[in-house]
Amino acid sequence: MIGLADCDNFFVSCERVFRPALCGRPVIVLSNNDGCAVALSNEAKALGFRRGDPYFKIKEQAEANGAFVFSGNHRLYEDMSGRVMMTLRSFCEEIEIYSVDEGFMFFNDAMGDWADLGREIVRTVRRNTGIPVSLGLAPTKTLAKVAARFAKKYPAYRGACVIDSDEKRRKALSLTAIGDVWGVGRRNLPKLQRQGLTTALQLADLAEDRVKDLFNIVGLRMWRELNGESCISREIVPPQRKTITCSRSFQADIFNFEELRKAVAGFTAIVARRMREQHLVAGALEVFVATNRFHTSGPQYFNSVAQRLADPTDDTAELVQAALKALQAAFRPGYGYKKAGVTITHCMDANAVTGSLFADRDDRDRRRRLMAAVDKITASPANRNALHLASVDCTFSGLTRREHESRLFSTNLNDIIEINLRK
Repeated sequence: MIGLADCDNFFVSCERVFRPALCGRPVIVLSNNDGCAVALSNEAKALGFRRGDPYFKIKEQAEANGAFVFSGNHRLYEDMSGRVMMTLRSFCEEIEIYSVDEGFMFFNDAMGDWADLGREIVRTVRRNTGIPVSLGLAPTKTLAKVAARFAKKYPAYRGACVIDSDEKRRKALSLTAIGDVWGVGRRNLPKLQRQGLTTALQLADLAEDRVKDLFNIVGLRMWRELNGESCISREIVPPQRKTITCSRSFQADIFNFEELRKAVAGFTAIVARRMREQHLVAGALEVFVATNRFHTSGPQYFNSVAQRLADPTDDTAELVQAALKALQAAFRPGYGYKKAGVTITHCMDANAVTGSLFADRDDRDRRRRLMAAVDKITASPANRNALHLASVDCTFSGLTRREHESRLFSTNLNDIIEINLRK
């Protein structure tokens, strides 16, 4: 049996864990640079707010309705996600982390009453972390996704929905819109609707030959999963990433090269740290800069410049040097830049790379020890920006807008909850 644990309104729930007074109130969480709404409480949705709404358009309405607004606090959300996944592992050793708020659980077939187990998992996650979770249990990943939607939508399930018979499978699929099926996607949806297909059950009941005409191999696997055949592989160990990106939209247009250089150096330091965490090295990187496409009255410019590295590396100094060289080639004076970013490409396992014939191995070893020491010092989120290269500022202070940022309740001692006891 496969379970899908899906955290309910995850970003909002993380904020509510440390502010119980927010429960039952409209809450909106914003994207980077406070650009648009990326997470909404059910109360905010009931007021008509939608994901993707630009904040400047809904700000007055949010204030008029007493909505609480937060800048995305992703360090807090990442820490809370780790706590949820740790609790799930206490019930099941095989966990596939699908996203920051979702994880697949792979059980053997001797776990007893699945509904009771599911409700116990939901209760334990809520007790241990404060995060509400909906759990779907079914023979396949795709059906587990369907079950999790029912668990979230209908309170009578008490957080856990089980599809463990063909009768339940057909009933659930008959009540699931075809656009809500995991794997259909926006591109395939109009094509299926033109075929008169409106429910997941209608798709599941198609003959295999017709499915092959409508879909590629991925779509065929989805159809088989809807019919109870598990054929989407488990990824207990995440696949090795080929690229890593860090980018930001800026609070105001940047015209000065020095300010842009500061941002790009900071982005590069972040992706370098992520590479070392995953034991990867990069063979190349790419830097892009872009003006604000919504400013139709001003000149528009976008450019992306790639830079190959002499030897694959995870060294922050070497990567920053290459990134700034690429930025120099991409930059054009006279433009106001709204966004920039760095993408590390051609990633490979650090243990599988040998240096070039003329590389200074002693210097390489010294640099590796230096990076290990820096990572050890900055391992704690509270010390993340305590030590960095003189040319790098990872705080981006003044460059991005975070007017509604919440505290790092779970990772920074300076931000812990204070309790004042009345005498």
